Amino acid sequence: MITVNSISGGKTSAYVAANYKADYNVFSLVRTNDKKCLFPDAKLRQQVSDRLGGVEFIGTLEEDIIIYTMFDLEQFIGQKIDWVTGRTFDEIIIRPNGCKYLPNVTQRFCTSEMKLQPLFDWWSINFKEPVEMRIGYRANEQRRAFKMGERLNAEGILTHRKIVGKSKTQNKWADIPWQIPIFPLIEDNIFKDNIEEYWKDKPVQFAYMNNCVGCFHRNEMLLKLMSEKFPNKFDWFVRQEQSGHESRTFKNGITYDKIRKTKLQMTLDFNDFTECDSGYCGI
Repeated sequence: MITVNSISGGKTSAYVAANYKADYNVFSLVRTNDKKCLFPDAKLRQQVSDRLGGVEFIGTLEEDIIIYTMFDLEQFIGQKIDWVTGRTFDEIIIRPNGCKYLPNVTQRFCTSEMKLQPLFDWWSINFKEPVEMRIGYRANEQRRAFKMGERLNAEGILTHRKIVGKSKTQNKWADIPWQIPIFPLIEDNIFKDNIEEYWKDKPVQFAYMNNCVGCFHRNEMLLKLMSEKFPNKFDWFVRQEQSGHESRTFKNGITYDKIRKTKLQMTLDFNDFTECDSGYCGI
């Protein structure tokens, strides 16, 4: 069976790519059309667009360093990484009627649209049968693997719902089997300290945190820190809440503008937060 390493840009999935050779490595990039979040290196912007098959890359709502991570990692593992992308974050929140509809904890369509859909589209172009997809869940994350297992069909394969035709009045849908998730770090008892030690002296740069700068899974104190470290990107999230959406915020009960304006009684840095604080469990 064809094997694929799913790479997110963090140390754990990069560890999988470096230590579990697969037939393919694939990375799904979150993009924005907002030029206030313009990636600063014009030459590298063009290289990213080339990797995406000519799709214009303006910027990402993740930390910019993730771009350097992927190029560094490709050099380090000595194997090609396929880059994929879907619609931009700006596009997926616009409904057909022109109104904005923001994702939140209960409706995480941003993950589906910008991470899973591009991966499925890449699979459907390149393969006819399900592939073995290596997922970077560590030995202490068996609960996450179990939750993914609950989504498998009777044959143990993850499916993707897709329009396969149309009748006179409605679309015809089918559940397409496309990947068998495998968790090599759980199988081999690999924990976070093993991964941190591995990357200690390696020439690969990593971001402080995975996911978008304004990921709604993060707690309010961490979001406040992100607003200080990455003001232009965080401002994108503030502006989406302020510009005519359907009475929604990214987090229940508080706006991102209020989070940004909160005055903390202490100085914080990324070392003060765990992966659970960061929204890691929500990926």
